[in-house]
Amino acid sequence: MATLRTAIIIGSIRQGRKAESVANWIYEVARSRADAEFELVDLQSFGLPFAEEPGQGRPRSSVPPAALAWAETIDSFDAFVFVTPEYNHGTSTALRNAIAMLTRPWNNKAAGFVSYGSALGRRAVEELRMLLGELQVADVGPQVVFSLFSDFENFGDFKPAIRHLAGVHAMLDQVIAWGGALKALRQPAALAS
Repeated sequence: MATLRTAIIIGSIRQGRKAESVANWIYEVARSRADAEFELVDLQSFGLPFAEEPGQGRPRSSVPPAALAWAETIDSFDAFVFVTPEYNHGTSTALRNAIAMLTRPWNNKAAGFVSYGSALGRRAVEELRMLLGELQVADVGPQVVFSLFSDFENFGDFKPAIRHLAGVHAMLDQVIAWGGALKALRQPAALAS
């Protein structure tokens, strides 16, 4: 079976965001594993329009190129790790929009969560779990949470405690297991051969 492709999605596009440094750290931890292929996917690099729906009955030629590129990128992965801040008791508007603009490319894939904020980003993850559940994404229980008070030096530079490594691996173990199982569901012909 082909290597499981897992995207680590940087879920904020705000200037001064902390998501990029958190995602880079998660990526470095993930790269130490041999059981999947990991890639950073930065929402900021797509320049997505707001509330476009590439697969919702519109001719492909009328869909903005950024939305098509986003759909093709998401379609190419088997599983996801969402790195999300908590803004106003929820995830970022950019991440919510990026998820909601697609349907089929998310279906029957797995997701894990890394969050941060003054309340550890837990409310942002709860919002994501509901949204992704509607899109037939299997979210895993273990999540990684970071505090603005103890994991960021002076609320700025990301300095995670070593104890977080075990949590990252526990979350990735589940994302990879579920992602592999769901990959077989999406490709039933591969099972017959």
